[in-house]
Amino acid sequence: MGTVMEQRKRHSVNLSLLRPFTAAFKLQVKETFFPDDPFRHFTGQTAAQKAWTAISYFVPILQWGPKYKSSFFGYDLLAGVTIASLAIPQGISYARLSNIPPIIGLYSSFTPPLVYAVFGSSNNLAVGTVAAASLLLASTIRETVSPETDPEKYLFTFFTAAFFTGVLQLALGMFRLGFLVDFLSRSTITGFMGGTALIIIFQQFKGLLGLQHFTNKTDLVSVVHAVLANRHEWKWQSALLGLGFLVILLAARQVKEKLPRLFWVNAVSPLVVVVLGGVIAYVANGQAHGIPIVGDLKKGLNPISISQLQFQSPYITIAIKAGLVSGFIALAEGIAVGRSLALLKNEQTDGNKEMIAFGIMNIVGSFTSCYLTTGPFSKSAVNYHAGCKTPMSNVVMAVCMMLVLLFLAPLFKYTPLVALAAIIIVAMLGLIELHEMCRLFKVDKFDFCVCMAALLGVVLVKMEVGLMLSVGLSIIRALLHMARPVTCKLGNIPGTELYRDAEQYPDSITNIPGVLILQLGSPIYFVNAKYLRERISRWVEDEENKIKAKGQDLQHIIFDMGGVTAIDNTGIGVLFEVALANPRLKVVEKLLVSEFVDKIGKECFFLCVNEAVSSCRFSLQEANNSEEQV
Repeated sequence: MGTVMEQRKRHSVNLSLLRPFTAAFKLQVKETFFPDDPFRHFTGQTAAQKAWTAISYFVPILQWGPKYKSSFFGYDLLAGVTIASLAIPQGISYARLSNIPPIIGLYSSFTPPLVYAVFGSSNNLAVGTVAAASLLLASTIRETVSPETDPEKYLFTFFTAAFFTGVLQLALGMFRLGFLVDFLSRSTITGFMGGTALIIIFQQFKGLLGLQHFTNKTDLVSVVHAVLANRHEWKWQSALLGLGFLVILLAARQVKEKLPRLFWVNAVSPLVVVVLGGVIAYVANGQAHGIPIVGDLKKGLNPISISQLQFQSPYITIAIKAGLVSGFIALAEGIAVGRSLALLKNEQTDGNKEMIAFGIMNIVGSFTSCYLTTGPFSKSAVNYHAGCKTPMSNVVMAVCMMLVLLFLAPLFKYTPLVALAAIIIVAMLGLIELHEMCRLFKVDKFDFCVCMAALLGVVLVKMEVGLMLSVGLSIIRALLHMARPVTCKLGNIPGTELYRDAEQYPDSITNIPGVLILQLGSPIYFVNAKYLRERISRWVEDEENKIKAKGQDLQHIIFDMGGVTAIDNTGIGVLFEVALANPRLKVVEKLLVSEFVDKIGKECFFLCVNEAVSSCRFSLQEANNSEEQV
C-alpha cells in the first residue's frame, strides 16, 4: 500500500513546456556570443544613458578615467618607468631578432601603449613586442622577401602583417568570437612557447659568438650546423663579454626570486646591461675588436607608414599569412596573461574587449611604423609587481619612450649585439615551463603529448608545424571525447537515495532485481549515437548474464539523463523503451516534437533515479502479484 501511495505522490517531469524556436535560438546565440551579457546594465536607463554605457563599454578609459584618483598616480608612475626600462632593451632586441631596424622596436613601444590605455580593459597588462611573434613573423616573411637583398620591402611587409593582425583581432572582438582562442589549450601554449624559447636561445649563438654568417632556418639541426660550420668566425671577446652579461642578468633574476620585493632589480638589469655594454664598446672601440654593435639609431617619433603598406602581390599574400598566424598566437598570449594577473587581484578581464583593443592597437601601429604588439608576460608581470593600478602605467611607459626617441636614441648605437643576445636568452628561460610540463605528465599523459608535439615540432621542424601538430592533437582529443562519451552503471549508496558510479563506489548496491541503471554523461549526437547504442547493448548483455544465474530477468532499464545537455534526431534513436530520469529542457523539447514522448508514454519520465527505481519496483511487484493470482 505504501508503494502505491508513493507512486501517487511522485512529482512528474514537466513535459508541457515547449519554447518557440525563436526564443530558444535567441538564447543559444546569446550564450554563445554574449555569455557575459555586456549590456545588462541597460535596464531602466534613458536613451542617453544607454548610449553612454555602450560607448564606454568599447572605450574603457571613459569608465576608469573619471574615477582616477591622484593616489593611483604614484603607483602607475613607478610601474610605467619600470616597464619602460625593460621595454628599451627588449624593443631593440626583438627588432634585431626579426631582422628589422632596432628603432622599429622602440617605435612599437610608443604608439601601441597609448592606444591600449584608451581601449584596453586590463589594469595589469603592459604592451610591447614579443619574441615568439617576432621570430614567427621573420621566418614567415623571409620566405618571400629577403631582409638582406630587399630590406625596405621586408620592413614594409612587417607593417602590413601588423595591419592584418589588427583586422583579425578587431573582427574577432567585434563579432564576439573570443571562444576561438580557447582552442589553443594551455598544454599547446606551454609547448609552443617552450619550443619557441629554445630555438630563439639557439639563434643567439650568432650574437654570443660574434658570427657574421648564420642560417635563416629556425630548426635545431640547421642552427647547430651553422654554429659549427662558421667556427672560424668565433670571437672570444664577444663570447667573454656575453658570459659576463649572462652572469649579471641571471644574478638579478635570482635576487627577484629570493627577495620578491626587489623585483625592480631584475626589471632594470637589461637596461643596465645595455648601458654597461655601450660604455665598454665605446671606450674599447669594441667594433674593431670583435664586438659588433647595433649601429646608428636616429632621433624622432614614429614616422607615418600608412602609404608603405604592401597590398600588391606577392607581399599581401605573405603578410596575411604571417599576420593571421602570429596575431592569433599573440592574442592568446595577451589574453591569457591578462586573465592570469587579473585573478591575482580578484578582477575580471573581458576577452572580447581585449581583442578589440589589440586590434585597434595593431592597426594604428601599422600606420605609425610599428610591428605586431601584444601583452607580453615579462612586461606585464613587472607591471603587476610594481603595483600598477590602471592602464595609466602604459601611458607613463609611452611618455618615457617618447623622451628616449626624441633625445636618447642615438646613445644606444654602441649597444653590443652580444648584450642583446644575453638579454633575449635570459628572457626566454622564463618561457620554458619545466614544472608545468612535469605536472602535465603526472596529471594527463595526452596533454603532455600535445605539449611535446608543439615543442618538438617547433624545435625540430618549423614553428607553424609544431603549432599545427599540437592543435591537431587537441582537436582529435575533443572529437574522441565527443565520439566516445563515458557511460557508467549506477548503484545505490547504502542508507541513502543517491545513485552513483558503481566503479567509483564499489560498496554501492547494484543488485536491484530486474533493473539496470545507466548514466549517460554527454550530449547525444549522430557522432556518438552508434557507439552509445552498442555500449548500452553490452551493458544489457552483461547484466542479463549476471542475473540469469540467479534465475532473474532484466525487466527495466533506467537512463540518468542529467548529463545529457542536448540531443539530435539520430540520438533520439538510442533511447529505446527505457525509463528516463532527470531529462534536461533542451532534451525534453526534442523528445516532444519528435513524438517520442507519445511513443513511450509520459509515465516513463522521472525527476530522479530514485523515483524511477521505485516505479520499476512497483511495476515488478504488480506483475508478480498478477502471476500469483493466475
